[in-house]
Amino acid sequence: FKRGHSGFSGMKVLEHKTPHLPKKADISKAYLKAIKHIESGNFELVSLKKREPKHQNIWYFRITKKYRAFAKMEGDALVVFHIS
Repeated sequence: FKRGHSGFSGMKVLEHKTPHLPKKADISKAYLKAIKHIESGNFELVSLKKREPKHQNIWYFRITKKYRAFAKMEGDALVVFHIS
């Protein structure tokens, strides 16, 4: 994505309940930083991409080199449902 592409600038990131954060890794600060990047339109910094098969409307973004968050697009918001 490019900043502001297709009206995604300022996209909200919500959480379906609270996604399970892996116990062994303290990634909460990195997760919050990734959310701030998405909300400010800096999609390339977290590698926000649509996952195959694209018709399922599942997106993912990088939290750290090891961890990714998975989300569904609902309206103008990404709803995070899993972190691995």
